[in-house]
Amino acid sequence: MSRLGTSHLLDPDRLPLFSLAEINRLPVAEKECIYRQIVPERVFTQFGIDETTLCGADGQRKVHFICPEGLGLLRIEVRMQPQDRDCLFFVEVADTPFGQIELSFCLINDLDSPRFNVDVDEAGRDNCFATVRRNIPEEIRAMRAGLAPNQVHRGLKMFSQFFAQFERFVDSLGIDTIMAEPLSYDNAVRYEGYGFDYLTGKQLMHWIDREFQPGGILFQRLDGSTPFRQPGMEKTVRGRSWAIHDGILDQPWDNIRIYKTIGEDAGVRTYTGGRY
Repeated sequence: MSRLGTSHLLDPDRLPLFSLAEINRLPVAEKECIYRQIVPERVFTQFGIDETTLCGADGQRKVHFICPEGLGLLRIEVRMQPQDRDCLFFVEVADTPFGQIELSFCLINDLDSPRFNVDVDEAGRDNCFATVRRNIPEEIRAMRAGLAPNQVHRGLKMFSQFFAQFERFVDSLGIDTIMAEPLSYDNAVRYEGYGFDYLTGKQLMHWIDREFQPGGILFQRLDGSTPFRQPGMEKTVRGRSWAIHDGILDQPWDNIRIYKTIGEDAGVRTYTGGRY
């Protein structure tokens, strides 16, 4: 049942669709027509991409869908040029075994902004979001430019529009829950603002907030020992996130699972500071 008053998605035979796997069984043109409603409207208007042909003014297709039949998986890539290293917009979502939708990954890049090679090590090897190797010089540059961990470009401030469209899409499948796994501390705090609650990790988030207060364990560890552990970084979400990325916790940033009930704001706010 729709929570937002969205019409239920139907297949060509007027039968309701309830999952990505069911959409992926449709003919290519039909499933792409459905999936393009997830792409932020500003991507089309700001970058001159035709919503019907998915091509730019140069006649080249810019929006690509990876949605294989037989799998409950969708990946959308928007590239302004085929040779571009980075997508303008990238999202990956998947069905879960429990009838939910997993928002696995979303990137919206300002490709005109400087690039920071935090996604590779100093030898140019992929570092799996800095989980196996880090590129400290690039991370320092990114941090000083105001980016958060794992950002290679400044964003385009389109996530709010994307998420509103995505939530309506999920609602149109009759699904009432979106799942996600925030990649970093700042991601988790940002998702709270969109109404998410925690399956796992809420106690850790409250502990982090408490221990970054003056006198707390994490506050005391901001001792200037690395560029990412400077006094004062506790005052912002981004500063805390860089310190956590640098390993300031006694445990890895892992197993943080969050969920959003369609149409509801859980009202969870674990960050009590004032600045992002």
